[in-house]
Amino acid sequence: MSNIKITPLGGVREFGKNMYLVEVEEQIFVLDAGLKYAEMDQLGVDFVIPDITYLLENADRVAGIFLTHGHADSIGALPYIVSELKVPVFGSELTIELAKINVKNYADSRKFNDFHVVTEDTEIDFGKAVISFFSTTHTIPESLGIVISTNDGNIVYTGDFRFDPAVAKGYRTNMRRLAEIGNSGVLALLSSSPNALSTMQSASEHEIYEKIYDYIDDNEGRVIIACNAGNLGRIQQTIDAAIKLGRRVAFTGEDMDQIIETATRLNKLQIVDKKSIIKPAEIKKYADNELVILETGRMGEPLKSLGDMAHRRHKYVKIKDGDLVLAVTSPSVSYETTIARIENEIYKAGGVMKMLASDLKISGHANARDLQFLLDIFRPKNLIPIQGEYRELSAHADLAMEMDILPEHIFIAKRGETVSLENGDMIPSGVIQAENVMIDGSGVGDIGSVVLRDRKVLSEDGIFIAVITISKTERKIVSKSRVHTRGFVYVKTSRDLMREAGELVNETVDKYLSGKEFDWAEIKGSIRDALGKFLYEQTKRKPVILPVVMEARQPQDLNKRYTKKNHNKK
Repeated sequence: MSNIKITPLGGVREFGKNMYLVEVEEQIFVLDAGLKYAEMDQLGVDFVIPDITYLLENADRVAGIFLTHGHADSIGALPYIVSELKVPVFGSELTIELAKINVKNYADSRKFNDFHVVTEDTEIDFGKAVISFFSTTHTIPESLGIVISTNDGNIVYTGDFRFDPAVAKGYRTNMRRLAEIGNSGVLALLSSSPNALSTMQSASEHEIYEKIYDYIDDNEGRVIIACNAGNLGRIQQTIDAAIKLGRRVAFTGEDMDQIIETATRLNKLQIVDKKSIIKPAEIKKYADNELVILETGRMGEPLKSLGDMAHRRHKYVKIKDGDLVLAVTSPSVSYETTIARIENEIYKAGGVMKMLASDLKISGHANARDLQFLLDIFRPKNLIPIQGEYRELSAHADLAMEMDILPEHIFIAKRGETVSLENGDMIPSGVIQAENVMIDGSGVGDIGSVVLRDRKVLSEDGIFIAVITISKTERKIVSKSRVHTRGFVYVKTSRDLMREAGELVNETVDKYLSGKEFDWAEIKGSIRDALGKFLYEQTKRKPVILPVVMEARQPQDLNKRYTKKNHNKK
């Protein structure tokens, strides 16, 4: 019996950040390397990637990274991983090209080039395991599921998928291949869950195209399409509808030029009239009823860019009367508050915002019936629901139990929780390190819970600064305290509070200096404690308190320094 372990480093009890480890004997196979966009309470953070500490500690055992598709939730963390972990990366042609763009855009991974293109006909023999693939239907072409064949059965990872027999070539699921995998025996199925709570049938791609066409046709002004940069299906539909209606299309997203060029070169995106594509700088040359603007934003998320348009901060587009903003992809539930705020700002600027999801059920993910259909094909011995909040993973588990899969064979794992094969059964068997690694600008992992807590306090209660100068040798205050604040109270109406706070700092420092001990950290701590208690009693708020204690140089100290400097010159 093989030594098999399965561990999610991300993608469980959350949406995005897909990364799963499958260990067969001594080899580790990494399935996807995705990121997750920061949530509301992660102030200032751009996005979050998985913790690869375990992989770095076992770098010589990592056989490779296997990618299912070209969305950020599957390839977004790749640059940060391959900059530290030099292992081969496998994926379909389009997925690899999109991964290369990500990797080259990050300075520390720019030189990495160990990429390998695979298809659903590819088999890679690693000795104790054979890796193969199967085509799936998603919102981007050439999406693949992954099969790890072992002596004890197949371990199958679906990636993102849904069933739609009417999709275009390049998006179709190979049903015959699924049946072959199921017939050969599935030991464990890692199956995507974000749409597990819905039994509604998603709209067909033709219905979605018709709705986008109608929105553009019915609007007399500019139409601004908000779309995820990796959703090539929606991008293709938008381009087709715009060209058919005689409109010009401008791409304003930061990642779009590279993605469009790559997809067009690989024939995954067809533009029948290339003259209809204009540069963003050319927007002003055309009448409003001649334009469709496709906005994807940084890292493929258009929401921030829409806000910039509404506040007239966008480089090329400023929302005005007559503009229609149409969101054609369904954002995460965690963005509902953000969407409501941005929609309000768009209306203030004179525009109108519509959500395609308000008219049609659109999703690139399998609904409850699709999930059960896949379970019926594979008949797995064990199920690990992945990619989704806990409620979605739990709903997926309930669907599996309706299919007669016993509860003891279903694992709603936590991040870092390992499930192992022992005596023919899979059981929980420990936890490895799998913290969130937050990316803020160029910083990787230097933002922790303490920093986020301080940012939250600063955003809610502001900062209070106390500056005082002392003589350490004479143990006295040389210059009495001066206090400043930002985001805490309005100073002009709180003069008494500020004066009393300054006097409290003087008293606290005097008291500390009257003692025998002296420590810079202790004196600052005393100020912080005294001010914290006082300010909370007066305002019921807890600002970040920053004590600044400076030391006054004595004349004899300066003379010694000057004499030493001159002596060194001689």
